[in-house]
Amino acid sequence: MMDDQASALGAHRRTDRASRFIRTTPKRVYQALTEPSQFARWIAPEGARATIDRFEPEPDGALQITLTFDQRSGSAKTTANTDVVKGRFLTLDQGRCVKQAFEFESADPAFAGTMTMTWRLALALGGTTVEVTAEDVPSGISAADHHAGMASSLANLAALFEQGDAV
Repeated sequence: MMDDQASALGAHRRTDRASRFIRTTPKRVYQALTEPSQFARWIAPEGARATIDRFEPEPDGALQITLTFDQRSGSAKTTANTDVVKGRFLTLDQGRCVKQAFEFESADPAFAGTMTMTWRLALALGGTTVEVTAEDVPSGISAADHHAGMASSLANLAALFEQGDAV
């Protein structure tokens, strides 16, 4: 019976992916993933800003981020215009991979559960290919919104290095 329940729950979860080529080294992208001041500059999608409440980039280190949206979109998960995510770092492989597990603070069960985000970095000619994979995405997050948000965050990350705003 437990397997049926797990299967039913799994049926409502999905995996989303996005990637982008960025003209900088894997080392610099890794730093932007693991330094709180840099992370805060790019992680929030367009129309939002990030506040890093806790950031301990080490295995099992805590992570808490508040995203505040410019307008009340009605799609925020914690309050009318904020998302609060709490989690931890699972894997830190310097210059190659950062894996994090998150849970949204929300009274809505559509946002319950742990979502895993894996950021893979691969050296490419002239830069780095960054691939983000989100596993077990809560059903309350639409695929279209999530893909747009991940693409926006990756564009922000690229802008740190590609628009003369080097970190």
